[in-house]
Amino acid sequence: MELPSAFKERMKDMLKDEYNDFIESYDRERSQGLRLNLLKTGREEFMEKSPYTLEPVPWARDGFYYESADRPGRHPFHEAGVYYIQEPSAMAVVTFLDPRPGDRVLDLCAAPGGKTTQIASALKGRGFLLTNEIHPARAKILSQNVERMGVRNAVVTNEESGRLAGYFSEFFDRIVVDAPCSGEGMFRKDEEAVREWSPGNVERCAVRQQEILDNAARMLKPGGRLVYSTCTFAPMENEMTIEAFIESHPEFSVEKTEDYEGLSKGVKEWGNKNVEGIENTVRIWPQRTKGEGHYIAVLRKDGTEREIKRKWPSYIKDRKALKDYFDFCGSSLTEPDQWKDKKNLILFGEQLYLIPEEMPDFDKLKVVRPGLHLGSFKKNRFEPSHALALALKKEEVSLCRDYSADSPETAAYLKGEAIADEPGQPGDKGWTLMNVEGYSLGWAKLAGGILKNHYPKGLRK
Repeated sequence: MELPSAFKERMKDMLKDEYNDFIESYDRERSQGLRLNLLKTGREEFMEKSPYTLEPVPWARDGFYYESADRPGRHPFHEAGVYYIQEPSAMAVVTFLDPRPGDRVLDLCAAPGGKTTQIASALKGRGFLLTNEIHPARAKILSQNVERMGVRNAVVTNEESGRLAGYFSEFFDRIVVDAPCSGEGMFRKDEEAVREWSPGNVERCAVRQQEILDNAARMLKPGGRLVYSTCTFAPMENEMTIEAFIESHPEFSVEKTEDYEGLSKGVKEWGNKNVEGIENTVRIWPQRTKGEGHYIAVLRKDGTEREIKRKWPSYIKDRKALKDYFDFCGSSLTEPDQWKDKKNLILFGEQLYLIPEEMPDFDKLKVVRPGLHLGSFKKNRFEPSHALALALKKEEVSLCRDYSADSPETAAYLKGEAIADEPGQPGDKGWTLMNVEGYSLGWAKLAGGILKNHYPKGLRK
């Protein structure tokens, strides 16, 4: 790989005697990682079912390295949202954020969704997650990953950070700013980043990062935590950005990353062995650890939280639509009442959504996904969505079928084919949750001993 000469000169000045080791790291095979989705599985459960040879990522309890010969993106578990394929170093950011169930969390620059889904996994379905991406095409990919992972309590927006700040003043307990950057830390895995690099682009990124951080500061509660991260080595985008931010926002301070509350033992060990702390911020170097380049700073906002009045949206009032949906809940879900809270249901055209309880009025915001997509109304009936199927567990539905990952039924389902029902199931009919080894894959409609396939056409193999 031919690296830009200006980049190499700066890295030689930064790393001195370690520079040659750094350059040699570009000739090594990069590490591959996946992270478990705790909304779907647990560590011990997955280790029993895993078809891969896995090695733990020390700074992410539910992260693992997998071997290059493995193809986890092609396995039915991937379609079921059991795990997310993620660069190992990137997993450290949410470990430092340390979100807790019940928190209000913002992922401000979120696509494609690795950190968003890691936050959702930590929230365990409690609290509120707003995940935002400014680029429309990437926001769509983000929304698709939120759906695949079965997240119930997230809203996806496609907005500028300044617009969001006008809606969410001092609203969030924790914020991630994984800022757009020059991508130097990804050179080994992304040759396009090498071609696009220039000193001028580094400067432009630094200006943009300051603007995003300024807007994020407005949305964080006093006492809240903001984690800033990049995948670049450039001090102008890292330490200098944080220094400038602290100077203009004296209510913020940098937390010590080696001992603040919430870090696991594994991260403390990793921090001591494999990264270099500069003024209480963290750098991950590819020559020192199994991961790409990353920078992380943990910021705390001082002050006392104050009450801010907010407007909450008005919800669905269509009685006929409610009846059709409630009929589905009664016939297909084992605990229908928990899905019938009218104050949390909203209708967008013919699409019904379950809105997170803490979402303020989003009038005039560009909302890609206003919550969990429950389904749509078609010809006087309610049809449940694929998103709802992925958010449900087999014990939450009246009818389900479960197959092994290598079964012909699983392969046929993912291709969109109808499946003959199991012998000895006479009389069953209705919406049926299809599962692979206990993990939901989607819906089928059972009638006359045949499972009619409702796996989305755009996802079929």
